Amino acid sequence: MKIVAVELREIRLPLVHFFETSFGRTTERRIVLARVVDADGAEGWGECTAGEGPFYSEEWTETAWSTLRDFLAPMILGREVERAASVFELMRPVRGHRMAKAALETACWDLETKRAGVPLWKHLGGVLSEIPCGVSIGIQESIGALLEKIERELDAGYQRIKIKIKPGWDVQTLERVRARFPAIRLMADANSAYSLADAPLLRALDEFELMMIEQPLAHDDMLDHATLQRELRTPLCLDESIRKPVDARHAVELGACRIVNLKLGRVGGHAEAVAVERVCRERGVPVWCGGMLESGIGRAHNIAMATLAGFTLPGDVSASERYWAEDIIEPPVTITPRGTIIAPEAPGIGFEVRRERIDALAVRREVIKI
Repeated sequence: MKIVAVELREIRLPLVHFFETSFGRTTERRIVLARVVDADGAEGWGECTAGEGPFYSEEWTETAWSTLRDFLAPMILGREVERAASVFELMRPVRGHRMAKAALETACWDLETKRAGVPLWKHLGGVLSEIPCGVSIGIQESIGALLEKIERELDAGYQRIKIKIKPGWDVQTLERVRARFPAIRLMADANSAYSLADAPLLRALDEFELMMIEQPLAHDDMLDHATLQRELRTPLCLDESIRKPVDARHAVELGACRIVNLKLGRVGGHAEAVAVERVCRERGVPVWCGGMLESGIGRAHNIAMATLAGFTLPGDVSASERYWAEDIIEPPVTITPRGTIIAPEAPGIGFEVRRERIDALAVRREVIKI
């Protein structure tokens, strides 16, 4: 495989409903798409999952664009690459910027598997042809609105409900949710909104029989999470703290978590995701696929990743219609009445990219060539 051109597009994609976390509220996604083209004219697509500002991580739309254009794309252009799994190594001289790297790396996997005529998920070593799905529900205007939204998602068939929490939107909120839905699979995601000083409040969440509490403490912490986990009956799940395979190993050995949320962009693409999944699976730690409000291209890559054997819990990979009035892939992602997604059998990511839709949404475009 020899990449001769990288095309970057920034699209603006409005959400059908705002999504609010402890970081703030999002109403529209600014998404950087990467298209790679090889010497034979074959193409592959990837998506950068960085947010609109440097809040979830230090990466955001503007840093991703310039890093991709000025540093990462030139590192892969014109290089003879035996396989997509080697692309991450070509970009290793750039420290961090894993979401930007993932945009190019995943695009190369799409290209490679399209050329080979095989579905990406099978090429990755996936074994789950049908993946269980949950939903992530942001902070709502009221608890009543939250309860109504949970009801709709359960009626749609989703197997697990995740709600965002923050100080002031935690114990009372979960108490009301559990009273209304006593038997559902429920988890809470704090997005680093608490500190170890909040341990008494977090211990109070044990009574709600949650599947897990996700990333309650600092985004780069493991030691305080290990201390907190010893005080809780509820499993802790790490998200932001796990950026590479060695982080997963350290977290498990320290006892900082019992579950890992694996996000494709956060770890730098498929090769690193496969390595993190293997670290966790060999140590008996379940993983699940987290979401970053991806368009259909990123969602398709998530589906492929979530077919790996270690993904034993319902992830955040849900239907396109939950987020977008009109997606950029065809067909849109849908779920079965069982609350699952069927892995596609078509080559590559398994969905057709709608170029005309991307053209209509694009606010800037740049092509980097040899």
